Amino acid sequence: MKTREEKDEIGKQIVDAALKVHQALGPGLLESAYQICLAHELRKRGLKVECEVSLPVAYDGILIDAGYRIDMLVEECVIVENKTSAAILPIHEAQLLTYMKLQACSLGFLINWNVLLIKQGIKRMVHQH
Repeated sequence: MKTREEKDEIGKQIVDAALKVHQALGPGLLESAYQICLAHELRKRGLKVECEVSLPVAYDGILIDAGYRIDMLVEECVIVENKTSAAILPIHEAQLLTYMKLQACSLGFLINWNVLLIKQGIKRMVHQH
């Protein structure tokens, strides 16, 4: 189990890596391209990154594979959801919070790559269990 400080450091690495990727690629590509590049950049920094992680839903004592996938799970404790939309919508935030709850993660990032300045497209979210 990672400490809050360790999670915050992972978060800083995610933001810094996103800045680097966006600076190199700019807006306008598919979500999958940014995800692959961000995962590569984070792995170069020594972080464990899993992509498209299956997220079953627990209901009535059983686990149901409803097709949910976490875009990126970093160090088994921080979720990154990548978007390429005109804006981050409340439904995107709700999706990330639900994934954080189901995965028991307290820190997550919603990254909208379709912006001129990536700092405008990064939303850090915290979920208390």
